[in-house]
Amino acid sequence: MRAVPAWRTWTVVRGSFLQSRSFASAHSASPIKVQFQPAPHSGNIRILLLDRPEARNALSRGLITELRRHVDEIQAEGGRGSTRALILASNSDKAFCAGADLRERKGMTQEETRAFLTNMRNTFTDLSNLPIPTITAISSVALGGGLELGLCTSLRVFGSSAIVGQPETKLAIIPGAGGTYRLPALIGVNRARDLILTGRRVSGAEAYFLGLCNRLVEITPEDEKDEGKARQKVLDASIQLAHDISEGGPIAVTQAMRAINGWQRGEPAENEAYEVILNTEDRVEALKAFAEKRRPVFKGA
Repeated sequence: MRAVPAWRTWTVVRGSFLQSRSFASAHSASPIKVQFQPAPHSGNIRILLLDRPEARNALSRGLITELRRHVDEIQAEGGRGSTRALILASNSDKAFCAGADLRERKGMTQEETRAFLTNMRNTFTDLSNLPIPTITAISSVALGGGLELGLCTSLRVFGSSAIVGQPETKLAIIPGAGGTYRLPALIGVNRARDLILTGRRVSGAEAYFLGLCNRLVEITPEDEKDEGKARQKVLDASIQLAHDISEGGPIAVTQAMRAINGWQRGEPAENEAYEVILNTEDRVEALKAFAEKRRPVFKGA
């Protein structure tokens, strides 16, 4: 098992993942706080907590730059590095992400706005193409670019307390970071048209019904009164989901994602992905473990 960095530790109590309170001072000013949870077999689950509570985690230049850094690091691993899964969450009860930082945007020229949008779009696209499972954990508000960020991940875990939407037309603009094509791809053109044209907000329960999220976590009124409780419940469910996925062979998970992402190509996409795993040591280990009636130990080889 890979050692957790010294500046970050986790404690597991009765299946709940409780975060420690210590962060290195060098990370205190960052718009994203980082946590690591050991993954099954090897490696870790990287957790990025958006941490701009004063701006409801709005998408600023600094936040996108920091997100870009993490995406680049994981891209460089090529799916065979230490990061087995990535979770995006909030470090604040106020919001997962309220969308664009309109105060910052107000001071930008048209050229600066275009440059910012290009960087954000490229970052979101690269996030959506990462070769590892990615999960968004939302227990509160995710609007506009905040929801678009969530649409970039492989899976989404919502609390019943979540409120999501694409309200851009109310600001005389349209979704500009993937909402007009990622949302229809996820929930269908008809439902996406409704959400985008009306700009209405939907609850976690309706979002689950629409197919916007993969897991729905019940948040009780008592949970909402307890600071951090709802957020932690949704994060715990997201970590458990990441653990469940990481129990599988690392190469098998990557190739399964590859085949699913190429579903429109049908059988050829599946056959190509299967060909990759035929000669892996993990496949042989799984067969041996089955014969020996023990749990397999996968090495990603």
